Order: sequence, then structure tokens, then C-alpha cells
Amino acid sequence: MRDYFEAVRNFSAVQLEKSVLKGSLSKGLNACVECCDRWSMDGAVALEWYGTSGDRKTVTYEKLRDDSARFANYLQSKGIVSGDVIAGLLPRIPDLFTVILGAWRIGAIYQPLFTAFGPAAIESRVTAVGGSHAKLIVTDATNLPKLDGVPECPEKLVVGDSFAALLAGQSAVFEPAVLKGDTPFLMLFTSGTTGKPKGVRYPLSLLLPVSSYMRDAVDLQQQDAYWNVADPGWAYGILYAVVGPLLLGQTTTFYEGPFTVESTLRILLDRKITNLAAAPTAYRLLMAAGEDAMTPIAHQLRVASSAGEPLNPEVIRWASRVLNCPLADHYGQTEVGMMIHNHHALQHTVKPGAAGLPLPGMKLEILDDHLVVQPPNTPGVLAVDIANSPLYTFAGYWKVDTQNVRENWYITGDTMMKDEDGHFFFVGRNDDIITSAGYRIGPFDVESVVMEHKAVAEVAVIGKPDPVRTEIVKAVIVLKTGIEGTEDLKAEIQQMVRQRLSTHAYPREIDFVTSLPKTPSGKIQRFILRGDAR
Repeated sequence: MRDYFEAVRNFSAVQLEKSVLKGSLSKGLNACVECCDRWSMDGAVALEWYGTSGDRKTVTYEKLRDDSARFANYLQSKGIVSGDVIAGLLPRIPDLFTVILGAWRIGAIYQPLFTAFGPAAIESRVTAVGGSHAKLIVTDATNLPKLDGVPECPEKLVVGDSFAALLAGQSAVFEPAVLKGDTPFLMLFTSGTTGKPKGVRYPLSLLLPVSSYMRDAVDLQQQDAYWNVADPGWAYGILYAVVGPLLLGQTTTFYEGPFTVESTLRILLDRKITNLAAAPTAYRLLMAAGEDAMTPIAHQLRVASSAGEPLNPEVIRWASRVLNCPLADHYGQTEVGMMIHNHHALQHTVKPGAAGLPLPGMKLEILDDHLVVQPPNTPGVLAVDIANSPLYTFAGYWKVDTQNVRENWYITGDTMMKDEDGHFFFVGRNDDIITSAGYRIGPFDVESVVMEHKAVAEVAVIGKPDPVRTEIVKAVIVLKTGIEGTEDLKAEIQQMVRQRLSTHAYPREIDFVTSLPKTPSGKIQRFILRGDAR
């Protein structure tokens, strides 16, 4: 295992490019070649797919190569050219890969649309001012009716039996478009947790940090059976369930249906998954199912990773104790990709509650409001030092002013601290920080302690306006099945936080609810809870 700090000292973007890409960022490359064509030999498997009805399909790189060429020929017949946007409103089905790779082969930009989106969300991302203005939306029969409510909707193509016939009528030969590294190949919109969703166009140069994350943080190895359960309608899914494994020539796993404990355990066992990636919510639901339910997979996973929200230390301890598996927290953003990790494949100290250390090739600092670098253990905003981060690829939002790039810094909007050893600790988003009686309280710290209580399945902590203290700490809690939310339980949780964290940070108010509001990607929408508390 390589030493982390040695990897940072010896990092070279040039060497990474040579080791990862078939093409060249400066001379030309194609994402379909990088993620498909070059692996299409000896029956190599690209996808193991599970349907909701119990059906299963194995898809080879060779088939994806041929089908993507057929789809590229179809796109060309419709007048679509390099640089156009192709949107996909598709569930996790094999045809999704054909659409993505076919768009890349012709040099088009693929835009994922999450299938939980309604017409308004689709409109804001496609046809509205600042939208992608895609030339084509590919969807299935289930999602097709949503597009009837989208004004000025682009041309639609429905996958299914007719799609197979359409492909069969096209040639399986299409010369891939050769593009430079600054050419966009994906377009994704932010989740809108802190404002209107904004478009981010990913350049082909993003393939380098994606490969580095898969290799060093996720530690995806040739012998692994890999499954990233994130939906490809969002950054963690499209980049690290689709692009990442295919870029390394590995097999990725897809399940068509929504997350359930039962289906997850079934696929983990059937595929003999050894390398798992998921949002914290997924791990919390597995933990809430009880230790007995986890017995069949107790020694199966080699490594597990989490991203999307900070991972509570109690969940990490649960994975070590119950699954006998290291569960690593990772941090990133839609704009920049993954940035801070507890790296599985690089040797370094793992500190409880820490988001980890920066990806080699990314230089990060903690700043105050005046862009001054802060000393260790001082809260501030996390920022990317653009000039000294060769893996930084964000080029600004699509048709929207980019206000989070100031001077030489990309400002994440997330409050963190960095300790004297360089480890970063998540405190909260700037708008999530609670100010109570002069104290600044990070909701993540409180949530992590509350999660340690045996009755708690999920929790979100917010600040509630208070005339005396400015704000008080309020916890909104989902209890495990069969647990009754009593006043005694509230008092027990409050006392535990007093003792485990601090007397000023305990939740003075607790609500028990059946579910927490979340974005479609699974992030808790604390701003909704704050609105309800006013």
C-alpha cells in the first residue's frame, strides 16, 4: 500500500494521464473509447444488471461498443452533431449505457435526468433559461408522460422493443469523434439544496480525477465485484457507478429498483460484492435492520465507501463491528467531483469523524470571509486552491454567473476545520451552522452523537429561531421500527448529547417524525426543516 503523503509529493498529472488514458487530453480522445472500446475483447463484462422482476442480464463491453455505434449512427441521421446535448430520463437499465456511450461516441454531451423528477424539475434543467436545451430526450414508457408537461420539450425517443429494432437497423461501425481535454462530455445540474439548480459541464479532463478517486479512495481492484448503489441521475452515480468503473475496465452493477434492505442484501450475496459504495442513508438503513439481518454478509465486503453527506462515526463503528469491513467517508461536490477522502488504497491515519485528506492533485485550505488561510483547528469555508490543483476542472456554471470562484479560490460553501496533521473535519454548510448564545454549533457533531442512541434510525439537526439565544438546537429524529417517541426518550437523548458532546450543543427541542425531507439524491433538506421551525 502506498503512503498518502508520498503519493502527494510524487503526484504528476502527466504520469496519471499516461497511466489511465488511451488517448491524450492535448492531442485528442473520446469518452466512449476510454470507457468502452478499449476493453471490448475476450468477452470482458461491463455490466451485471438486476431487474425488479427478478430478471438478470450480463452485458459485455463488446456489445456496448457495437450498440453505441448503432445509436451514434441513429443520432447522426437525426442531425445531431458533436457538442449537442442528449438528455436521458431513464431508469437503471442496460439501454442507459447504450445511450450514454452512443452520445459520447458522436461527441455529444450526455445529460442525466433523475427519474423522480417531475415536469417542473425537467423544465428547469432542459428548456428554461439556463437549461441545457438538449436536442433529444431519451426516456422509457413509464417516464414519458412527464414530458407532456414540459413546455417546448425537445424531440423524444422511447426505449423498449422499438428501440432494439431501431438499433438493429443501424451499422455497428461509427468512428469516434476525437476531442480535446477541455471539451465537455457530461452536463449535470446541482441538486438545488441551497438555491436554483445550476448546470455544470464536465470536461473530458475530469476523467483523471475520476480515475484517481476510483483507484486511491475506493481502491477498486481487478478481483473486486463492485457496486455503487447511487442513482446515475446524480453526480456520485454517473461519475462513480458508470464512468469510474468503465474507465478502469471493470464490471459495474446496477439494480433497477429503489433501495431496500431486502434487495440490497440479495444482490450483495448473489454478486458476491466485495467493494460497495453508497450514500450514508443506505448504511443507516442497513444498520437499522439489526445485526442479525447482516449476518449473511458479515465477512463478505473487503471495503465500503460513503459519499453525499458526512458519515456519522457510529455508522463507521457499526460497519467495522458488524460487517467486519472498513467503511470510509468521502467528500465532494457536483461542481468539482470528489475532493476529500479516507483513502482505502493509500496508507494514512484515519481519524474518527474526519472527512479525510485531499485527493492527490487537489490542494485545499480553510479560509475566512476575507479569503485568508486559517490556522489549524479554526472553522472556516473550505476552498480549492485553483492554481495549485492540477485535478481541478470546474469552468463555471452554464449560462449563470459563477459567484463561488473568487481570485484564485473555488469556494465550496461548506464549513470545515483542518487539524495540524492536514485532516479535514466537516462542520456544516454555511447556512446550516447554528448560532446559539454566542456559540457556533455544527449540526453534524450533534447528529453524530444522537445517532449513537440505539433507538435512532436517522436524525437532522437545525437551528430554530429563539429570542434569547438567537437560535436553539433542534433535532428531528426518525426512530427505529417499533420504538415509541416518548418524553422520557427525548430527555434520554438530550442527556446523552450533554454528556457526550457539550452542555451548550444539546437539542433543546426534539421532534419525532416518520421520515426526513430529502433531495432525490438522498441528501437531507435541512432548509425545509428550518422553514417549518420558524
